[in-house]
Amino acid sequence: MTDLAYLGLADAAELIRARKLSPVEYTQALLERIGRLDARYHAFIRLTPDLAMAAAREAEREIAAGNWRGPLHGVPFALKDIIDVAGLPTTAHSKVLIGNVAAADAPVTARLKAAGGILMGKLATHEFAIGGPSFDLPWPPAVNPWGDDRRFPGGSSSGSGVALAAGMVPAALGTDTGGSVRNPASMCGITGLKPTYGRVSRRGVLPLAYSLDHVGPMTRTVRDNALLLQLIAGHDPQDPGSAEVEVPDYSADLQRGVRGLKIGLIRHFYAEDIEADPEQAQAIESAAEVFRRLGAEVREIRLAPLVDYATSTRIIIRCEAFAIHRRWLAERPGDYGDLARQRILDGAAVSAADYIDALRLRARLTRRTLEAFAGIDAALTISSMDPACRIDDAEACPRAYPRQARQPFNVTGQPAIAVPAGFSKGGLPLSLQLIGHPFQEAMVYRIAQAYERATGWTDRHPEC
Repeated sequence: MTDLAYLGLADAAELIRARKLSPVEYTQALLERIGRLDARYHAFIRLTPDLAMAAAREAEREIAAGNWRGPLHGVPFALKDIIDVAGLPTTAHSKVLIGNVAAADAPVTARLKAAGGILMGKLATHEFAIGGPSFDLPWPPAVNPWGDDRRFPGGSSSGSGVALAAGMVPAALGTDTGGSVRNPASMCGITGLKPTYGRVSRRGVLPLAYSLDHVGPMTRTVRDNALLLQLIAGHDPQDPGSAEVEVPDYSADLQRGVRGLKIGLIRHFYAEDIEADPEQAQAIESAAEVFRRLGAEVREIRLAPLVDYATSTRIIIRCEAFAIHRRWLAERPGDYGDLARQRILDGAAVSAADYIDALRLRARLTRRTLEAFAGIDAALTISSMDPACRIDDAEACPRAYPRQARQPFNVTGQPAIAVPAGFSKGGLPLSLQLIGHPFQEAMVYRIAQAYERATGWTDRHPEC
């Protein structure tokens, strides 16, 4: 059971293709694990065991007949519950949408099903991807499996991070508007990528802020993440933000290493703009030394101060979120949790002039950031400034939101990945962030894979 719980997507695919692992037995084992653990961790809003077992039996029949579809065939996955699955509710973890049954699959859902993946269910999120951690919703918030008490798993793709860290599924999708794939990846000790804006379709995904939303793959390893992105990336002419850009083979260069590459170290984010927890800051400095030892040139670069990116992001999210929710807020304000209602209603006070100023600031920040990336292959910096706080700490969790360095790359739309970078003295995950040029996810994966291989942090799992 333990071996299957932490079997990666790529390794599972190889065993299934060779008919050394049964998709039915694999799915059943993970369903049993979820049944044993989820009352404690609350990763799932809706488990779909009957659908999962039916899909697993079909996958087993197809593979036995020689019709292997690819690396997700017969492998379980789960979706953040703002992503549509035909015939299932998309609730966004909110009373507002309890009866909102999706008429069709989101394109990302359809792609994973077409690849032969086994949908296990819908995962917890912060309410509408903005209100959390909240204790006044129809379902409890997801809880981090790391640590000996109730720790915050990050958000808003909280259930995705928890399900992966606790060995419930080998692959999941999350969304990232201000860091919501990378935050749970950082807190839960897994790997999460925010692709380039426009790389992955967002159609059929409940929006938070149209101009900042991304869908991203979440896995335990870099290799698995690259395989998952391969399946969901591509142009969607019905998504106005989708980019018509060729999708490369994300796994092709994973083993090339970093010798000769130039990596920019964005130190001022965690040493000047915000003073990070010493252990987390040291993890980034140690990572820089790992890259130097592996043959990369690491040199410090400077972007704009974090506060500038945060200002632009906060105004854009609040304004666009209010535009999306204003009818529901007028008709059903009491059906929102307190945090989501408060944060979205803040957008009502944003003037058109303030919104335009935020967009203009975003354009300036994007230009300055891309100029700073000239001459480097990718950049290294911090993701979260601190390890996970207690989820019920009413003071620490709100403080954690601004103490991060993820929003700059929602502003610019660049690809950014969070990967494990060690553990605190208290045994909580630490993380780093790697950022690439637009549509250069393959380079980000190459660098992240070199670090993962050199350190082995992904081999450690919580005691569940």
